[in-house]
Amino acid sequence: MARRFLALGLCVSAAVFLAGCAGVSGSSSTSPPPPPESFDLSVQPGGDGTGSVTSNPSGINCGSACSADFKAGTQVTLIASAGENSTFGGWGNACSGDGKCVVTVNANSSVSATFNKIQVSKPTVTVTLAGNGSGTVTSNPPGINCGTTCNATFSSGQKVTLTETVGAPNTFSAFTGWGGACSGNTSSCTLTLTNNVQVSANFNPAINHIVIAVQENRSFDHYFGELRQYWKDNGYPDQSFDGLPQFNPTSGQPPLYGPPPTNPGCNPNSPPPDHCSFDPNNPITSFHLITQCVERPVSVWNQSHYDWDFYDPTGQKPATLNGNVWNAAQTGRHQKFYDTDGIRAMGYYVGGTPDQVGDLNYYYFMASNFGTSDRWFTPVMTRTNSNREYLVAATSQGYVFPVGSNSKDKNLLTAQTIFQALEAAGISWKIYVNPTNSNCTGPPYDPHCLLTLSYIQSFSWGQTIPDDYPNNIGTIQDYANDLANGTLPQVVEFEPAADAGWDEHPSDFDSRPSDIQRGANYMATQIIGPLMSSQYWKDSAVVLTYDEFGGFYDHVPPQPTVSPDGIPPSDLEPGDVCTKGTGPLCDFTYTGYRVPMIVVSPYSKKNYVSHTVADTTAILKMIEARFHLPALTKRDAAQMDMTEFFDFTTATWMTPPAPPSQNLNGPCYVNKLP
Repeated sequence: MARRFLALGLCVSAAVFLAGCAGVSGSSSTSPPPPPESFDLSVQPGGDGTGSVTSNPSGINCGSACSADFKAGTQVTLIASAGENSTFGGWGNACSGDGKCVVTVNANSSVSATFNKIQVSKPTVTVTLAGNGSGTVTSNPPGINCGTTCNATFSSGQKVTLTETVGAPNTFSAFTGWGGACSGNTSSCTLTLTNNVQVSANFNPAINHIVIAVQENRSFDHYFGELRQYWKDNGYPDQSFDGLPQFNPTSGQPPLYGPPPTNPGCNPNSPPPDHCSFDPNNPITSFHLITQCVERPVSVWNQSHYDWDFYDPTGQKPATLNGNVWNAAQTGRHQKFYDTDGIRAMGYYVGGTPDQVGDLNYYYFMASNFGTSDRWFTPVMTRTNSNREYLVAATSQGYVFPVGSNSKDKNLLTAQTIFQALEAAGISWKIYVNPTNSNCTGPPYDPHCLLTLSYIQSFSWGQTIPDDYPNNIGTIQDYANDLANGTLPQVVEFEPAADAGWDEHPSDFDSRPSDIQRGANYMATQIIGPLMSSQYWKDSAVVLTYDEFGGFYDHVPPQPTVSPDGIPPSDLEPGDVCTKGTGPLCDFTYTGYRVPMIVVSPYSKKNYVSHTVADTTAILKMIEARFHLPALTKRDAAQMDMTEFFDFTTATWMTPPAPPSQNLNGPCYVNKLP
């Protein structure tokens, strides 16, 4: 018996050192578990206020991290910080009171932290305007009017609605969202006040790139006279629009239906080679042109004045607009055109129907979905050159003919151009030309040669561009590269692709007919379309228009305006209408004739028509307003700033519409009409 106990004792003793003792019944082979090395400490925030709790050593940051593991025996200090309009109310659970909370972590523990809202009897709302744009914030009930008054007190528990208004006069800003006690980018924010609150309202420029694209020699009625009928055929809502009267409805918004307009034609008893004999008894009626190529009418100083009234070219009486056919006939007979009776001057184009593609289906779609105007005129009642000079400098400094036409206009213009003003202000700019079929060879292209494709060459400063600013004149391929590479300047102008035949200019020669559909397709596929699909679409605006009316009929006369600089016409020649008589039209105090225009932007108002009288120098006013530049002359200073075309609160076209491909199947001939 003793021997057995001894053996058992030996086995038990050995178990201390060995994993076990074989053959000993009831012995254990597992050691007890070690004590934990760490424990969880958690914080439970409470109360109707706000605040945060952090720990030392780090681990707890509540708000975001409200629990952490700490090694056993660690002393953890918790620090409470009350939020805005709140106070710390004290600890609970593993801590108490409102002083320091120190927890020695020897087990899983929790601590509560209470934050109480401070009740304010007269809470204050403080608004801060932020961003690089401009805008205002007002409150309902009144009190806040920021810009002017950016804080106000209200009764506790009162509901206060803050409302943003984009921009001040002459700005191009968008509201980009609330901050502080408000959030989101809706136009208003409602707060129920129990404590002081701070709110920020962010305004930033909506338009950072302005693109000017100006084609050649088409009147408003000639291109867009049928637009109201296009709306009816294609499901657009009707609105007031002053196109050709035969396309107006018989009831609804004025203007209402009127008979197709006419112009006196030539006396058939005086055929070529005689001059056209003005004949009111042989009227030519407005008609649809089938050919997309027409011989040019004429639009120089004298002829533009006869378009006002054959009998009153200086404007002593209200306009009758009866001279277009006569002028076109005179040109046709001089040039030995097919149309020697000027009939083409009364022709117009159409947009099409769901069943039939129209002549200018792309332009009609863009004018219907974006913005246009039925009171948009050229600056001066003469041909291209002077109007192009107004386009970049808001004056021709007295010239009505191209530089170098006679001894009175042999000097280059010295007026400041918009590009000089942009350069001085540090705003990037560029002029793009199309060298296709020109004398300029490349790439690389010599900027001196590219200058010959731009009307900026008429200015003394323009002559400095190739040497001083060679990177500021480029080709249409440079435009594509700038879009792709993120280098598009803030203001760009496209010169017409004249040598390529894509400028929409009527045909100067029967041997080289100019097809308007090719010009519209160029605008769609090479200029507007690439911008709409680029990174720049979101903050760009394109203004597409025409430099002058080309001699085509329009039923709205030129409008009174202001002389840009008080300089009267200085290069008139003997025999010009204003050297044989005087009248209101013999100065730069009337616009030229109406031309088409479209404003294309993600911020363009949908299907918008402006009825504000303006000329193309309003584009300068828009640039000046956006980039805070002074006016160049009294003419651009008098224009609208074009903000009426935009809705900077609702970016209707941030996802642009899908325009149709421009129809290229219209016939092109010049040996018959229509």
